[in-house]
Amino acid sequence: MSETRCPCLSGLRYDDCCGRFHRGHALAPTAEQLMRSRFSAFAVGDPAYLLATWHPRTRPESLELDPEDRWYRLDIHATERGGPFDDAGLVTFTAYHRGPQGAGTMHEVSRFVREDGRWLYLDGQVS
Repeated sequence: MSETRCPCLSGLRYDDCCGRFHRGHALAPTAEQLMRSRFSAFAVGDPAYLLATWHPRTRPESLELDPEDRWYRLDIHATERGGPFDDAGLVTFTAYHRGPQGAGTMHEVSRFVREDGRWLYLDGQVS
């Protein structure tokens, strides 16, 4: 996947963008970057990364991704706080997918917290 564009649509190569987070070579510096890397984890089928970046208080025991779902577009609408010096942040986004049931979108306001210098997904309100 080294030469392919990152699924988060940053315009960067996957290895230079979310791939480095997925491989554990770096931590996402902002809540938005964690959101982007989590979307990319859905797109490349990496449930281990999703679980590792989910807050332990709200994380499910396990996570199975449907291999037939294809997550192909992420639109970030707004971010509130979530910067390198914050301890919490919100990211509002729409994610687009296709699968056996057809095309769909998911619009969510996600809450993130930073603990021990590491951003974690806490929960989200889907609308």
